[in-house]
Amino acid sequence: MRKSPTPPHPLTRAFFARNPRRVARELLGKVLVRETPALTARIVEVEAYLGENDPAAHSAAGRTARNSILFGPPGYAYVYFIYGTHYCLNVSCEPDGRAGGVLFRALEPLTGLRAMAQARGIEIEGTESRNLRQLTSGPGRLSEAFGVTRARDNGCDLTSPASGLWIGDDGYRARNIRTTARIGITKAADKPLRYFLNGNPFVSGPKTGSM
Repeated sequence: MRKSPTPPHPLTRAFFARNPRRVARELLGKVLVRETPALTARIVEVEAYLGENDPAAHSAAGRTARNSILFGPPGYAYVYFIYGTHYCLNVSCEPDGRAGGVLFRALEPLTGLRAMAQARGIEIEGTESRNLRQLTSGPGRLSEAFGVTRARDNGCDLTSPASGLWIGDDGYRARNIRTTARIGITKAADKPLRYFLNGNPFVSGPKTGSM
């Protein structure tokens, strides 16, 4: 696993106040941090959702009480429950008042592996265990590992360590990024809006795509 070169520092709100396509690509390699318990993991797979003009986006039908986080300000957590089984973590993008977001699909654990395993209810032995992939490979798994729920984290400021859940930059620079269509959707299913680090074992979906 790629340990942090330096302690991560929070991303700015301006980072997220851009088109979700750009935010998604540049989130690869950044670090998701949970303060308590102390957890860190590198972002290795994401999907962009483009707001009201994207039929697959939760904001496609317009602003509601449920999806209002996606309409801004940027840099806030949008959490939803899916299939009656797990939570999915997203971050709001675009300037305030304009909908957009990025879904986190997979992380590479860095620190707090034992706590993640306990939250997931699985056993791991050492940092090379094959079970490590089960910790954070997939949107539901990573949310469970990080204790993400709608009650706890929806509306959380992901640019602020004071929120307890935030995103930082530790100096790692992502290279060899691949792009594919998004996974598990039926609308706008052909749009190339899934981004991942090529060759990373924690990527949850298909491993081939365009550069």
